[in-house]
Amino acid sequence: METMNASTNASAVEADAPSARIDDPVNAAILAVSEDRIQGFLPDPLGEIAALAEVPVATVIARIQTMLRAGTIRRVRQTLMATSLAQGALVAWQVPPERLGEAFDYLFERDPFSGHVVIRSTDAETQGSRYRLWTTLKVPQGFSLRRHADLLQRRIGAEGYRLMSARRLFALGVGHLRRQDLPIGSKSDAPAEVIGTEVVALSPLEWRVLTALKREFAPEEICRDLWAARAAEADVDRETFVRVAGSLGERKVIGRFSTFLEHVKPTAGDLRVTRYNALFHWRVPVGREIAAGREVGRFHIMTHAYWREGGPEFADVNLMGVAHGQDKQRLLAHKAAIDAHLDAAGIPVFYTNVFWGGRSEIKPSEISPIAYRDWCAKNGVDPDAMKA
Repeated sequence: METMNASTNASAVEADAPSARIDDPVNAAILAVSEDRIQGFLPDPLGEIAALAEVPVATVIARIQTMLRAGTIRRVRQTLMATSLAQGALVAWQVPPERLGEAFDYLFERDPFSGHVVIRSTDAETQGSRYRLWTTLKVPQGFSLRRHADLLQRRIGAEGYRLMSARRLFALGVGHLRRQDLPIGSKSDAPAEVIGTEVVALSPLEWRVLTALKREFAPEEICRDLWAARAAEADVDRETFVRVAGSLGERKVIGRFSTFLEHVKPTAGDLRVTRYNALFHWRVPVGREIAAGREVGRFHIMTHAYWREGGPEFADVNLMGVAHGQDKQRLLAHKAAIDAHLDAAGIPVFYTNVFWGGRSEIKPSEISPIAYRDWCAKNGVDPDAMKA
C-alpha cells in the first residue's frame, strides 16, 4: 500500500511539473516574447517578459529553467551587437571531403572565435558549392581577422576560404516560433532599418561589465534579479553595473536579452523548432545594395539579412540572408515572394542561389582581447604576431 501511494504521489508531482515542450501554451506565450522581443539592456528583463506574455513572473522563471535544463532552450543570455565590438566575417571554407567532419569539430570545439558552424550544400552543382563548411568568425579588437583565418586554414587543412565581412545589417533577429506559420510574403509596411558595423572602443570598466553581462545563464542563475550576481562578478555595485550596461545599450552595443531555442536537434517531446536552414544569395546592381537590403530585411521570414561581398567564388553576390522553416518548399515560396518584390521595386537580381544547412552547431563568438591572448598562450601562438 505504501509503495502504491509513493508511486501515485510521484506521478502527481510529475504531472504538476512544468512542461519543457515548445507546444505547451504557456511556454509558447513566453517564447513568443523571450526569443526576440526584449531589445537592448533592461534592469528587469524577466519582469518584462512576464508583462508582455501575460504570464506571472514566477511561472516565467520556472518555465525557462525547465526548458533550459531539458535542452529545449539551448542558452539564455544578453546578446551583444558583436559587429560593433569586434571585426567579424562570414567565412566559407573549401575543405577536402575527407576532412570536413574533423574541420567542423575543430572550429566548434577548439576555436572560441568561430560562432555558427554549419555544413551547407546546394540543390545542384553551382558556383561556390564546393565551399561546404561555413562559419561566423569574430576576432577581438587589436587583432587581425585575416591572420586568424590563415591560422585556422592551416589547422583544419582547408584548401581555401572566403572572408565576407558585413558592410551593413538589415535584419538581426530570431523568433523561430513566430515564423513557423507566417503567410507567404509577410512583410513590414516600411523597409528595414540600416544597422552600421563600425567598431566601438570601450573602457576597461565597460569591458568588465560587458564580460559579465554576456555570459550565458545556468538554470540555477535564472532569478528575478539577474544582474546582482553579475555586478559582483564585474567587481562593481549593482547601480554602477546597470548604469554602465544602460549606457552601452544607448550606444547600440547591446543586442537583445534572449532565450535561444534549440532549433537544429529535437527538443522535448521529439519536437523540432525548425527543419530547414536556408542561406539566400542575391547579386543586385552595385550601388543598390542598401536599397535592396532594406527591401529584403522587411520580410518577416528573414532571421538575418546583410550586405556582404561574395566575390568571384560566389558569382559576386552582394546580398545574403538566412531563413528557417519546417518545410523546404514553403521556404522557397517565401524566397520567390522576396524575388518578386525586388523586381516590383525596380531592383534587378542578376544571380541568386540557396545554400541549405545540414550539420550545425552554434555558440557565441568570444570577443574579449584578454580571452584572445589566453587562447594564444594555450595554443602555442604568439599574440603579437596576430595583431592587426
